[in-house]
Amino acid sequence: MNFSGAISLIDLWYDWPKGRNFNIIQDQLGQLLYDLEWNNGTSFVYTLDDPRRCSVLDVGFGILRPNWLDGAEYLGQERVGGFLCNVWQKVDFIWYYEDVATKRPVHWIFYTGRSAHVMTFEVGATLEDEKWQGPSTVSRRTRTSYARRIRQTSASILGGF
Repeated sequence: MNFSGAISLIDLWYDWPKGRNFNIIQDQLGQLLYDLEWNNGTSFVYTLDDPRRCSVLDVGFGILRPNWLDGAEYLGQERVGGFLCNVWQKVDFIWYYEDVATKRPVHWIFYTGRSAHVMTFEVGATLEDEKWQGPSTVSRRTRTSYARRIRQTSASILGGF
């Protein structure tokens, strides 16, 4: 990931059936940052190393649906990083590049200027459930509120999606 010259390596775990998305972000020479996103619009951003930080954000929307490209504008084909890619634009928010041959993601450019090159992509790879837990350093009040929202999200996913 590159944003204004700052380079990051991100492991992204996407779990649509359980309504969650997990970004494990390593900034160059920086602290490891965890960004756990839920389908109810809640993001739980934290560090495990000192100094420990933790915040719960309500971003107002959930994780990307599997059909998130529906309604995107097809811009044609372009070579990126040695791959011939189909290029899509979604509401001036993101430009998405997929390999023509495999349909795997190759590159993303966000409206902020941030760009990401996909290094590996494993269909069906999973992260163990216990790894999806936030740290115990969050205040009890925040954890209780967060847990309530997650239960509501899980119920809506299991009951209505």
